[in-house]
Formats: sequence, C-alpha cells, structure tokens
Amino acid sequence: MSETAIITGAAGGIGAATARLLAASGARCVLVDRDPKVADVAASIGGTALVGDLTDPDLSVRAAADAGDGLGLVVLNAGTNCADKDPATLDLDRYRAVVGVNQHSVTYGLRAALPALRRRGGGSIVVTASLAALHGVEQDPIYTMTKHAVIGLVRALSGPLAREGIRLGAVCPGLVDTPLIEGGRDRFRAAGVPMLTADEVAAAIVETLRDGEPGTELVVRPGRTPVRYSPAPVP
Repeated sequence: MSETAIITGAAGGIGAATARLLAASGARCVLVDRDPKVADVAASIGGTALVGDLTDPDLSVRAAADAGDGLGLVVLNAGTNCADKDPATLDLDRYRAVVGVNQHSVTYGLRAALPALRRRGGGSIVVTASLAALHGVEQDPIYTMTKHAVIGLVRALSGPLAREGIRLGAVCPGLVDTPLIEGGRDRFRAAGVPMLTADEVAAAIVETLRDGEPGTELVVRPGRTPVRYSPAPVP
C-alpha cells in the first residue's frame, strides 16, 4: 500500500516546503489550506489540494477521506498570529480565528486522521508548534497561549498513541521567514534578528515524522543543530 501524507497550511512557507520533501520521498500528498494557491503547490508535486477553512472540522474529515487507508503521515502545520497584545482591547473575532486555526484545527486533524492510522496499524503525526510553546512571548500572548495548548496535547497523547504504534511529536521553531511575518520582516532584518528558512523547518518536520521518538519536541533555532526539548520533571 502506498503511503499518503496530509499537510495543512500547505499553500506556502513551511507547509509547502514539507510537502515538496515528502513528495520527493515518494509519498502522495494531500495539501490543505484556505489560500487557493495550495492548488498550484499540489499540482507541482502531483498531489491533491483542498481549499477551505480548517476551523471547520469537516475540512479535516474531507482530507482524511481523500487520503484513504494509505494515510501514514500527518503534518498539522496551519497557523496564524495575533497583533493584539492587551486582552483589554482584544479583537474577539481575531481571537477566535487564531484559536480556531492554531488550536482547534489540530484537534480536528487528529480526530479525522486517527481512525485511518489505526486501520493501517500505525503512522506518524507532527504538529508545528513554536518556541513560543515552551516559554512566554510577550509580543504575541494569544499565539503563545495556543502553542502552549498544542504542546500540552502532544504531551498528553503521545504515550497512549505510541502504544498503538502511532508516533506523535512536535517541532518548535524559532522565527521563520514565511508569509506569516510579512509585516515585520524588514524590521527583523534591520535589527539583525536571525531567521530560519521554511526548508530548514521542513527538514526537521520530516526527520521527526520518519525517525522521531513518540513525544519528541524538536527545537529548531537559526544556526544551531536541532535539539530535543526535555521539560523539567514535576517535583
């Protein structure tokens, strides 16, 4: 049975780079994004595209149906950020959108994909988290909150899923040069802030998919070798 991968947030940046790597290794790719450009990425690698809003759980169900019983790899990568730093003036529509993409869509993706992985007898799932998942980032507290939630989910589920032959892990990159930072790219460059490329993060995701141990939290920083994060034990 051929191996199929689902990649969310795949119209550009990390998701598109991951899709290209997986397709080059022989996987059939199902790419999901709200941006219609995802169809161009899918066409370039011989994959399938689904355009829609991942805050709707039905889109994840459609992606899993498209992948079928060949589904063996899942990359839950879709994400967005929030410009509001003060909860007192928070735009609630934007808040709901950020939580929906960064947090709810991960749960929807797991809910849709796990039955197929179980039928197959195993598989591998990687969630794109962030360094913001491991410490507070005052520039974007709402984004930070959602990424902490994602890491909490990985920590809670990785053990039970491993007993079923399903590996669940996360990649936690620092600042990445993708469309998500479009508004601040020039400012970061002027300040000399180092940034990762999407290809560097994609390579870490594929490495974790293929060889990562259950519960891996792989930290990726510019100019450094990726390392596994080990949370302090509870006293």
